[in-house]
Amino acid sequence: YAGIAVVAASGSVVGVRKGFDLFGIAAMAVISGVGGGVLRDMLLGISPPASLQHWPDVTVCLVAAAVATTFAKHVIRLNQLVLILDALGMGVFATSGAAISVDHGASWFAAALLGMMSAIAGSVLRDVLAREVPVVMGPDDMYAAPAMLGSVLYVLMDYLGDQWVAVVVGSVVATLLRLAAITFHWRLPT
Repeated sequence: YAGIAVVAASGSVVGVRKGFDLFGIAAMAVISGVGGGVLRDMLLGISPPASLQHWPDVTVCLVAAAVATTFAKHVIRLNQLVLILDALGMGVFATSGAAISVDHGASWFAAALLGMMSAIAGSVLRDVLAREVPVVMGPDDMYAAPAMLGSVLYVLMDYLGDQWVAVVVGSVVATLLRLAAITFHWRLPT
């Protein structure tokens, strides 16, 4: 839920910066927070998607939107903290997305791709709706590559051993690589 809240808050801040009304801000929060998981579930044939079947995920998004909107000026000033929390959310989404995919019978290859997609799709949807270049494709620091690495590490470690260790290691490596990319402005070649 913490990962969902952070990504939803970042979506609502984008909505505030773009001058969206309250419904638009809430929609940006929900799309950012659960968009990747919904797309993953659709591709896995989970219908309706888990985030839409039960109330907690969407509620977390709406509460995050209310808090982020209320304190938008402060949240925008804390951009570095938001980037750190977003990196943590990305790492957790990458490995949990891969884990859910494995649990639903996806091949190791599909699980790695679906894990990465779980981590980045909400941000891509947010940026497209805000008419911005998606952060995963723009000239900014690496985003999708750390998510992919976290997903692949999860799949390899899950195959060899304990699922919880794989989640922790994949999440930590993906998060640390994203934070290093932010700190040192690492980019993939253009």
